[in-house]
Amino acid sequence: MFEPEVVTEFLRRSYFAVDGLWFVKLEERSSFEQALQVDREVWEIMGKIQARKARELVRLSGEPLDDVVQCLALKFVAEGHEYELRRPSAEVAEVVIRVCPWLEIMRQSGREHLAAQVGRAICATEGHAWAREFGPGLEFALVGQLCDGRPECRYRFTRTLP
Repeated sequence: MFEPEVVTEFLRRSYFAVDGLWFVKLEERSSFEQALQVDREVWEIMGKIQARKARELVRLSGEPLDDVVQCLALKFVAEGHEYELRRPSAEVAEVVIRVCPWLEIMRQSGREHLAAQVGRAICATEGHAWAREFGPGLEFALVGQLCDGRPECRYRFTRTLP
């Protein structure tokens, strides 16, 4: 009845809208700091949920670094990011993001001045949640962010155990 692209766009828009709406409503009732703290708690759980579902849906290699970035790529495709996967060494895997729809939404809503603060809190929280789901022995670092004025976001996963 509907093309998959239409359904995807409808769900993507709804997903982004509900995230922004509940944040703004909580901010109105309390404060930006409180809304950001609750957002951090939500995305820590959401990261775990998404990572587990992605593991069910993606063919895994059994190599934790490859698996975490492949599964995270599913999330980024679903959300509409432009990214590339890199494997700079045997102990490191990265997702490099060049276009972030979350940042674009913040720009469109006139809240770009808050983007770096939100990105540092939420993207780092989310990345750590994904690393835990594919660990033990994986560490996560957010290396540069578009919302901080950098040319890219870089999600870096490093193997710490053999």
